[in-house]
Amino acid sequence: QVQLVESGGGLVQAGGSLRLSCAASGSTFNNYAMGWFRQAPGKEREFVAAITWSGAITYSADSVKGRFSISKGNAKNTVYLQMNSLKPEDTAVYYCAADPRVTQVMVASKAGYWGQGTQVTVSS
Repeated sequence: QVQLVESGGGLVQAGGSLRLSCAASGSTFNNYAMGWFRQAPGKEREFVAAITWSGAITYSADSVKGRFSISKGNAKNTVYLQMNSLKPEDTAVYYCAADPRVTQVMVASKAGYWGQGTQVTVSS
């Protein structure tokens, strides 16, 4: 089993920044890729960013490129999402995901493990 716990969400004005964290634990958590998704009210869950286990390769959605960056902590069981130049349309619940394969962690229907989500609200 793998447990994921997100933190760092909150309320921020447009143009501001937030950093989300996701801590992974569990006896089987090893060599897992990790990623972030978001879901706004009335919309489907959408991919935001992903990172391989080593942290060497990252992927991000076009909608956040140049503004958001994903990274790993030194212990590799923590992943961060640095969000800059936030816009009201970034408002959503942000979810952390994990899966042994990075191709799976980039697809909402295929990622194996999920956190409970953290709310990000960007005011205009």
